[in-house]
Amino acid sequence: MTAAFYFDLASPDAYLAAERILGELPGPAQWTPVLAHRLADGVAPSDAGDRLGTGGGAGAGDPARAGLAEGAGDRERIARRARDLGLQELRWPQPFPFDSTLAMRVATYARQIGRVVAFSQAAFRQAFAGGRSLADEDSVLIAAAACEMHPAAVLAAAGMRSVIAELEQATMGARASGVRGVPAVLVPGAGEGGGAAVFHGESSLAQAAACMRRRSGVPGAGEARGRG
Repeated sequence: MTAAFYFDLASPDAYLAAERILGELPGPAQWTPVLAHRLADGVAPSDAGDRLGTGGGAGAGDPARAGLAEGAGDRERIARRARDLGLQELRWPQPFPFDSTLAMRVATYARQIGRVVAFSQAAFRQAFAGGRSLADEDSVLIAAAACEMHPAAVLAAAGMRSVIAELEQATMGARASGVRGVPAVLVPGAGEGGGAAVFHGESSLAQAAACMRRRSGVPGAGEARGRG
């Protein structure tokens, strides 16, 4: 079974999920870049010719509604969770939240060429372990270089209408499937009436994993011991 992992590189909760998901889920997940602010308010996709760095054009929505503008309490929770997971001390980019438009288009391009996991992990670490804003072109290019993506090709791809349109379509497709924020894991065929089940938040990864095991008929560790 293949699940889908939806993320926005501006989300610190998605960063935590990205650090855990490969070891947590019992099967593969398609890493799918989406624009979190459009999940929150459901505005129609912007014109594919929108200038890079606009955050999606007019009507993009309030970042706070997408869970991207955390208050002091949320920041402390996320920092504490990073420590609990044994990650590097969390460093907040300045400014935060930042505009992830360029980074998300590059993540979409990376998905096209089979490097979305490597690029996304490198970009998340640039942002939340290194404290570098992904609105900064240099930060995005450093993450791309870490997985051998040529800077000229990266910048050219980020401006391509096909890449922009794919990111828009992924976002609207996620929303149509019930995804309302990031991070989220969608498990096909596990919801009511045979639809998809969606698990929101880093803390729900264990639930998503259990759902995948039930769906595929593979027992979890506790179930296997109980059957022995």
